[in-house]
Amino acid sequence: MNAIVGTKLAITSDRPQTTRRTIRGIVSRPDGQLIIVDTPGMHRPRTLLGERLNDQVHETLSDVDVVGLCLPATEDIGPGDRFIAEQIAKTKAIKFAIITKSDTATPDRIAEQLLQAQVLAEQLGFEFTEIIPVSAATGKNVPTLTDLLIEAMPEGPSLFPEDEITDEPIDITIAEYIREAALAEAREELPHSIAVVVEEIVPREDRPEGKPLTDVRAEIYVERDSQKAIVIGKKGSRLKEIGATSRPHIEALLGTPVFLDLHVKLAKDWQKDPKQLRRLGF
Repeated sequence: MNAIVGTKLAITSDRPQTTRRTIRGIVSRPDGQLIIVDTPGMHRPRTLLGERLNDQVHETLSDVDVVGLCLPATEDIGPGDRFIAEQIAKTKAIKFAIITKSDTATPDRIAEQLLQAQVLAEQLGFEFTEIIPVSAATGKNVPTLTDLLIEAMPEGPSLFPEDEITDEPIDITIAEYIREAALAEAREELPHSIAVVVEEIVPREDRPEGKPLTDVRAEIYVERDSQKAIVIGKKGSRLKEIGATSRPHIEALLGTPVFLDLHVKLAKDWQKDPKQLRRLGF
């Protein structure tokens, strides 16, 4: 989605279940408007949070015109891919197989993955309308994929203004940038226990003309006391790195320099607690 829209909307990580919210990216062209919906990963849930994420996916699947199943060119199709394919087989949407990471695979490996995708669909009783290799890193075939997606859209009026690229609230986007940085810093210790809430985004008062500054205050929540020390790091070193990594993205989003004030708090077992989930926006 980031490659098609041309800007960073969805955070990335090599950990599963990184995406926790349905994010819409909007591409407006003279020949049509494309709304790309990036959902959480469909999985067998072990927590209440997992159940709610799956609900988001199923709700989205029932409301889209095309479903793109992303299959990395570098990995064989496995049980997880088959599980997701089984779910999209039940939908009425047009189905694309998008072979990702094609820049890191040989032509023979890509050809093999294209065939595996076709066989997977046949086994489950449906057909992919398009099977296309792409690379988000290099942009290979991204314009072609965009063209094919727009061609597959039904005729209708534009749903968003032409200059809009997402309908995501700005505080949620900032929270995701911070969570992405936290995941990168603490990926081994607590990949799924982190949640972020932005409490305040305010322009700093009494700044010199032409030198604005925006104060952003955010809370990073973890599930156990021991995890607070992991996120903070020795003498606050890890928390500083989280701020340093996420701040440039936040500044680009807001268009001003940012003073980022981060705090780490405990929300015990929040992934299983309905009240905590509501408070954290799920």
